[in-house]
Amino acid sequence: MTDQTVIHVDGTPGYDVTVGRGARHALRAALPAAAKKVLIVHQPSLGRIVNEVREELLESGDLEVLLAEIPDAEAAKRIEVASFLWGILGQADFTRSDAIVGFGGGAATDVAGFAAATWLRGVDVVQVPTTVLGMVDAAVGGKTGVNTAEGKNLVGAFWAPRAVLCDLELLEPLPENEKTAGFAEVLKAGFIRFPEILDIVENDPARALDVASPEFRRCIELAIEMKAVVVGEDFREAGLRETLNYGHTLGHAIEHAERYQWRHGAAVSIGMMFAAELSRLAGRLSDEAVDRHRSILTSLGLPTTYRAGAWNQLLATMQRDKKTRAGQLRFIVLDEIGKPTVLQAPDQSLLFAAYQEIGEEQPQGGIVQTGSR
Repeated sequence: MTDQTVIHVDGTPGYDVTVGRGARHALRAALPAAAKKVLIVHQPSLGRIVNEVREELLESGDLEVLLAEIPDAEAAKRIEVASFLWGILGQADFTRSDAIVGFGGGAATDVAGFAAATWLRGVDVVQVPTTVLGMVDAAVGGKTGVNTAEGKNLVGAFWAPRAVLCDLELLEPLPENEKTAGFAEVLKAGFIRFPEILDIVENDPARALDVASPEFRRCIELAIEMKAVVVGEDFREAGLRETLNYGHTLGHAIEHAERYQWRHGAAVSIGMMFAAELSRLAGRLSDEAVDRHRSILTSLGLPTTYRAGAWNQLLATMQRDKKTRAGQLRFIVLDEIGKPTVLQAPDQSLLFAAYQEIGEEQPQGGIVQTGSR
């Protein structure tokens, strides 16, 4: 490995996020020295690379390495999948000194982390995200969970990983739509904390999305640094961490309405556009800043509108969202770009008016359809 960037996440315990080409080869060193068994949880398309990783681990001569293939995308985030993993761990007599590896997109790292948090009340997990979304969001921060029929991520646990290895080589085979959708979470970091990301995209959208470019790597590292700072200060979302939900309240409701057949980043892109419009109507954000949202998102091909007639369904889902407090909806809005805040219990007429700004009759296509999250 060469040219690795290490971003530390404070906490108890703290951990490092390593970013760079070939980072996955540090997996054995990232695992507990006392581990005798490791379970690698992965998605179907990653079978070849996971077998290579398994062989590399076996070369150490001191590990038994098991593989568990789970479904792609949100189909992995079901309690039945967690139960399947618990069964493997039980049959293989995994102890607290052993470890789990989440190897894949955000759904894989979410459910692997949840299995680790719940098996024997907690075993070590090392996350190896293989998508843009996984690297900048799902694998960093220690949020784990599964979905239910009532909503997304309603069952889960806070469980910090032992380490996160972001190998940029693993992004190269991804379809362009997958990279672009994942980049929505990178843009979120730009909107709420690091406007440098927005400047990079505005200067050259194509280079910002080119996984081999220094601009792409800079954006990824800034997004991870943003999350590391926030999570380090507020692991259990008592305050500051809530700002990471920018665009997610409506975004999660859209995912639920689409039965998780949409890419997470596409739904969050629309959610951020809604949050920007809500910020403007609440008298917090300028017209120019809202226009900048729309311009940047569309320059990357991300969606900014949703079905005009879906509001009542989306509102009902949002009212069940885990971000709701004491029956009151809460939205992360912006006072200006880089300065997020909470809008508590906004009037429903204000919410409806903001939704009218993003509603359209024609459904979105193309990038929204889900792949491996």
